[in-house]
Amino acid sequence: MSTTAGILIIGDEILSGKIQDENAPYLLRELRVQGVDVGRVHTILDDIDVIASDVAAFSKAYDYVLTSGGVGPTHDDVTMDGVAKAFGRRLVQNERMTRMLEQALGDTEPNASQLKMCMLPDGARLIESPDLWFPLVRVENVSIFPGIPRLLQAKFHSSRSDFSGQPVVLRRIFMVCFESDVAEYLHQLLREFPELRLGSYPRVADEDYRTMLTLESRDRAYVDRALRVLVERIPSNDVVRVE
Repeated sequence: MSTTAGILIIGDEILSGKIQDENAPYLLRELRVQGVDVGRVHTILDDIDVIASDVAAFSKAYDYVLTSGGVGPTHDDVTMDGVAKAFGRRLVQNERMTRMLEQALGDTEPNASQLKMCMLPDGARLIESPDLWFPLVRVENVSIFPGIPRLLQAKFHSSRSDFSGQPVVLRRIFMVCFESDVAEYLHQLLREFPELRLGSYPRVADEDYRTMLTLESRDRAYVDRALRVLVERIPSNDVVRVE
């Protein structure tokens, strides 16, 4: 059975189109490298009840839940409130987080907005890293990432070993023919290799190929056998390259 994850992108600014989300594409790519299958990506409002509902549902459905956004010092940063509500926990000022903030500020006293970032669900775990003063916050199987792409990527990089599954083996066939020319070959291949993940993607603008086929499996020998069978069936002059 595969290891699974759900991603929650939190922010009114994403849904209004004011900001283009960069975090979901990044997390999808990196989780795939880790061998984790993403089952769903939701983009939701900065609303405590909505966050709580989705976090609770995702936590039950997936091995890992990753949230992005809503952890800053302003009024619309309510992700921690939503996560706390999802698990029926109180929101409390985390002592370790407060000390980390004070160390980062040096001789400057933290103000109320800065201390707001130290209000975490009771019992939250802090995953510290040397790159930034604030840690990755984890509550049960939910990892709460910042929304700023650079910061999220730094946090994921330092904690990537916590997200582990069995990597997927990917093979590609690039062809100058159309999807319709090989559709029957694909149907036949899936009858012979029912566990194979097979994708077909037309390309209109590319000059050197018209269709890309992808073959995927966590079993390297299985996908390589399927690749050999399919390549043998496709006319050789239609194949640009195989990767």
